[in-house]
Amino acid sequence: MLAQIAEKTTRIAERNTKLKVLASQSDRARRLQTMPGVGPLTAVAVEAFGPDMAQFKTGRNFAAWLGLVPRQHSSGGKERLGRMTKAGQADIRRLLIIGAMSRLNWLGQRTITEGSWLSRMLARKPRMLVAIALANKMARQIWAMLAKNEDYRDPAMAVVA
Repeated sequence: MLAQIAEKTTRIAERNTKLKVLASQSDRARRLQTMPGVGPLTAVAVEAFGPDMAQFKTGRNFAAWLGLVPRQHSSGGKERLGRMTKAGQADIRRLLIIGAMSRLNWLGQRTITEGSWLSRMLARKPRMLVAIALANKMARQIWAMLAKNEDYRDPAMAVVA
């Protein structure tokens, strides 16, 4: 059993190094990795499985393609939002949620500024709900970054400037 665990560990390490090399060779993947919560695996997955961002009119459409937007039951000008649709690209959605959870864990909470949108959400909502909302926001930012060919801009830094 120990030999099998050691063999699997070395295979995982080899695949991780190949993935990091692949992510460093692509301009889009490098650009995506500038966002907190997006690592080499998520960046390569968005590049490999995600369609051209010009196909989507807005970032919400991309987030809806991933299944990260609430189901709408709106009518007559009254907006009623339900649960997350979960109808979309499950692999990228899962990776974005994992990346969002990494921002909300013990180490990632130190980078959250006091009074920001994220800190206010954490104060009043359950952690997993905040992670889904953050993954939705990350998907919209990914769309903007790839549609405009820009690197990640921290919203907290934009407010200061």
